[in-house]
Amino acid sequence: MAPRPATRWRTFGRLRRHRVGVGDPRQGDGPGTSQVGIRTERADLTTGLAYLGRSQHRIHGFYTTTVGKRRVRAVAMTESRFRFAGAGGARLDLVVRASPDGVAYRYVLPDDLGAVLGEASEFTVPADAPAWLARHRRDYENPFLPYTAASAPTAEFQTLALFRVGESYLAVAESDVDGRYSGSRLVHETGTGTYRIGLWDAAVQVDGPLATPWRAMVVGDLATVTESTFVDDLAPRSRVADRSWIRPGQVLWTWLAGGRPAGQSLEMQKGYVDYASARGWPYVAVDAGWYFDPQQWDVTDPNWQTNSWMPQLVTYGDARGVDILVWIHFRDLDTEEERDRWLPTPHRWGVKGVKVDFMDSEAQERLRWYDEILPATAANELLVNFHGSNIPKGIHRTWPHVMTMEGVHGAEKREVATSHITTLPFTRNMVGSMDYTPMGFHRAGRPTSDAHELGLAVTFESGLQNLAGTPASYDERPEAVRFLEQVPTVWDDTRLLAGGPGESVVLARRNGDRWFVGGGVSGAARTLEVPLEFLPGRWLVETISDGPNGLVRDRRVVTRDTLRIPVVADGGFAATACRWIPAIQTCDR
Repeated sequence: MAPRPATRWRTFGRLRRHRVGVGDPRQGDGPGTSQVGIRTERADLTTGLAYLGRSQHRIHGFYTTTVGKRRVRAVAMTESRFRFAGAGGARLDLVVRASPDGVAYRYVLPDDLGAVLGEASEFTVPADAPAWLARHRRDYENPFLPYTAASAPTAEFQTLALFRVGESYLAVAESDVDGRYSGSRLVHETGTGTYRIGLWDAAVQVDGPLATPWRAMVVGDLATVTESTFVDDLAPRSRVADRSWIRPGQVLWTWLAGGRPAGQSLEMQKGYVDYASARGWPYVAVDAGWYFDPQQWDVTDPNWQTNSWMPQLVTYGDARGVDILVWIHFRDLDTEEERDRWLPTPHRWGVKGVKVDFMDSEAQERLRWYDEILPATAANELLVNFHGSNIPKGIHRTWPHVMTMEGVHGAEKREVATSHITTLPFTRNMVGSMDYTPMGFHRAGRPTSDAHELGLAVTFESGLQNLAGTPASYDERPEAVRFLEQVPTVWDDTRLLAGGPGESVVLARRNGDRWFVGGGVSGAARTLEVPLEFLPGRWLVETISDGPNGLVRDRRVVTRDTLRIPVVADGGFAATACRWIPAIQTCDR
């Protein structure tokens, strides 16, 4: 037996109308059902279950985050626990949470039933439902491509998928993933609308009772799904008591700007500090090479703690109001002894954060490494940017010093299509901060216009926004520099104003009393219509768009207008809005 746990909830009702959701084996395996269940070494809890009863309670409250779509979050969920017994009395609780924007479930095994061998979990949508999927890859760096649910090839896809089901959208994700379990992927056979959960490990080791990650379904219209914080809402509370040292911000990132030479040159890094200081950007990130042997690239200098010029750079930056972030390879942090050597030293120097690279796995072993590195970096008051990593799965709530994660087919790739770029706000960036590394104005073959690229500072959310351009490329675009000096990386609200996956996107984000708006399109030139009903009264809006001779700024006073902005092919815009008072000339501060 299995429950029909959520027919009473509005969100789940939308899912049921579109034949998506937790299935009911009492009705058989008919069209639209989605199976649940889990198999372990000692019990098969996917069939033949006896229903023992249910309990229910409400979850209400608020929490704050350091990064994301909004700093203050409200949580309102109903949690139901359905209790079952399998053969031999093995116990399974199916815990279901429902909120206005999503439904999630997890398996709780009250007793130790041995290693987990797999799940029956699946998500079934109509075969013709439009879908945006990315092939599974160990570092999550494949592009999102459009399919229908059934036409997608036989393959494994990321457990981050977007479907349009009737008039609603459904995003499939997971939350609260750590070393107790294993990462997952969606396993699909072409011709069906069913996507099954597959686990990274053939056997997930368990010691005692188990609560699996949440299988999350974010549901609603496109704005609801895009603006949702449901994945974070499901995650455990913050494990960092003192957050006073956690400071998001813009970063002058020097890898695409200077490459290998920059990573091994104190003088080049001083130049980047000078440039960041002049712009008011709080950070410079020193990428690979700073602790390598000067004669051999990618070979660690055994005397790096005493030979490094990093303390000099930190002192130089301190005098100019710029803090330093440093890159470290995973191989140098993969044991407790290495972490005890590598993390306190940068902290002692005054380095403010680390970019840890090349984990490339969601196996249980690697997730247990995350469980160790997260408290260790927090204890050393180091901000974290994970590269070559998985994606956020509630991590920003539990570990608020994690500013951003890669896990994206981003600007470091040689080929990035605008159809992918305009899908990311609805998919990858929907679940948490994304280190796409925008603003590479100098890069040959960049698909976006200058104004579209500038708008990514808003359409892409990242607590540390690593700006990838060269100082010269910024200086050639003074309107871009002016905007980047103003735009923050911390938000009090986020709203989707227009767009659709792979076509276009217009997002507005508020910091304090100012709104910042970014927009971009894929394909032909057109006029974007940007509704401003959310701005009561009179507002000054400054818009930056592509002109015949570069970026141009336009100013207008609006009153709940629809802003019409012509954009070039693969173009876009960036804008700032502030309350208008007589004689005000700009929103800049």
